[in-house]
Amino acid sequence: MGPLLGILYHWIGGLAAGSFYVPFKKVKNWSWEVYWLVNGAVAWIIIPALFALLMTNDLVNVISSQSASTIFWAMGFGMLWGIGGLTFGLSVRYLGLSLGVGLTLGFCAIFGTLVPPIVAEFFPNLYKDTTISGIYGTLGGKITLLGILVCVIGIVVSLLAGLSKENELSAEEKKKSIVEANFPLGLIVSFVSGILSACFAFALSASSEIGESSKTAGTDALWSGLPSLIVILLGGFCTNFLWCMYLSFKNKSFSEYIGGNDQKTPLVNNYFFSALAGLTWYMQFFFYTMGETQMGEYGFASWTLHMASIIIFSNLWGLYFKEWQGTSKKTRTLIFSGIAILVISTMIVGLGTWKNKVDESNIEKVDEVKNIIQLNARHQNKLKVRL
Repeated sequence: MGPLLGILYHWIGGLAAGSFYVPFKKVKNWSWEVYWLVNGAVAWIIIPALFALLMTNDLVNVISSQSASTIFWAMGFGMLWGIGGLTFGLSVRYLGLSLGVGLTLGFCAIFGTLVPPIVAEFFPNLYKDTTISGIYGTLGGKITLLGILVCVIGIVVSLLAGLSKENELSAEEKKKSIVEANFPLGLIVSFVSGILSACFAFALSASSEIGESSKTAGTDALWSGLPSLIVILLGGFCTNFLWCMYLSFKNKSFSEYIGGNDQKTPLVNNYFFSALAGLTWYMQFFFYTMGETQMGEYGFASWTLHMASIIIFSNLWGLYFKEWQGTSKKTRTLIFSGIAILVISTMIVGLGTWKNKVDESNIEKVDEVKNIIQLNARHQNKLKVRL
């Protein structure tokens, strides 16, 4: 049940991540940097602290007892990821939900999933995790890697659909669904975002000691990743805060937080939907950390499952908002095919993790039988000695 439950959690997290940008469509008369910072304060500061306080034990001592090295690397990778998250928002702004998310997460899935075990292979002292050779050395690992390959194929097909759409629609048609459509700039931003967003996988590994400390403090394993998110997301908030402050000075948008000179700005509405976007965004990693606890040795596949599910749901939102309206049958076939392949990839990864669980269970049973045989042999030897 573990891997299946893990996949379910990752899918719920993917739904949250693929949906978080939707509430922003209800924000009126605010600059991007204003609603993005409100979203970030909720997503990366308020909600992580609140959930961790409610669902874990001895939170303050768990974090304060960590070594400076653990905090430095967790927060440092979090800051790099924060730049990726910042540019992710820009990629959606310029490319729309479907193409922006697809391009960004295509890079992110590949780097975030495969780089950690490869680094662990060659630098075991730097990055202690499952190695790529260890993964490939089992049948479950081979199946999981196949699932990742299928995921990459699905991402490529989704990107082809986006590029086909780019060639078919005029600038006016694109701006009907994407107001600030800009493919060249969006492509560059997506590349940077995809690579830096993968740093979240490293941040999670770097903060593993925090999770272990939380378990020792009596926190259930399912919630033990929540304290780590406080440190990681604080790093991410720092980079986003600095950039938003820079844009606010540049665009003179500080007054928008209190309504500015525009009496038509619906402040309560804007704060509510920006905060809702932040809450929705946070829920992706709330469920991600839960899903990862169920994946066993092949927790490295969590990142691919997460990326694939985000692309699936963001593309569905893209269809809902008619981002593909006016495209050819070929383009629509490509995007639906891409989504279908991504769904299949998650099933293959699930099969691989299930196979690994079965193998681990069988090994444990064999070890138990061996221990019983050894104990019986020792007991018989003692009887012979007595006789």
